[in-house]
Amino acid sequence: MNGEREFTPRTPKVCQVLALLLSRANRIVGFESLIEELWGEDPPKTAQSTAQTYIYQLRKALERERLATPAGELLVTKPFGYVLQVDGDQLDAYVFQRMLAEGRKALAEGRYLEASRQLGRALDLWTGPPLANVSQGSLLRAYRVHREEERLRAVELRIQADVLLGRHRELVGELKALAATYPHNEWFHAQLISALCRSGRRSEALHAYRNVRSILNQDLGIDPSRELQDLHQAILTTGLDTGPELQFAG
Repeated sequence: MNGEREFTPRTPKVCQVLALLLSRANRIVGFESLIEELWGEDPPKTAQSTAQTYIYQLRKALERERLATPAGELLVTKPFGYVLQVDGDQLDAYVFQRMLAEGRKALAEGRYLEASRQLGRALDLWTGPPLANVSQGSLLRAYRVHREEERLRAVELRIQADVLLGRHRELVGELKALAATYPHNEWFHAQLISALCRSGRRSEALHAYRNVRSILNQDLGIDPSRELQDLHQAILTTGLDTGPELQFAG
């Protein structure tokens, strides 16, 4: 957390408390939130005092590790709760959000190379699933889902930038993996089909369309979206060899 060494509390509940505080860094985390995260809808009668014990253990662990902000205390007691004070550059989630916003802005302004690089750097911060080694109650599960959706959006934006840079061949392998990982995500399938066709692999593009149509029919009982159907028709009639890049909602 301090950028120099790894620190993880040994006690699972203390680690869970730290994760919740980090997920709401620089904001008050009230007793109600701590109790909800640790015990859900059926907390013990001693929930508040036990939560205070976990906070005490966390504070002592932070002191032993000599972790603190330049301004002083890291974990601050407030009325009805606690605040974990961190600088923006100390938390990967904050750095990622800043890079995502910068990459999104560059893409919107037509600076595709800069957007691709910035979004790629943002995605490089991800080393695995968020909170993989932390017990998760309802609040941390919601936080994890939110972060995963942000990562997926960054992937989509970086792919858009690379498509607009004409990197169709370079994207094929990644898009195949994404389409397999998210089989119901039609946007990834559409980008794969388009990249294959624009790479001179028209028959593979048509096979990829048949594959996603089969997946959607068998798993969800639906047909491909109008965008995917239009893309399929465009491949059959023009091959996507010329003309502007096709855009799909995503």
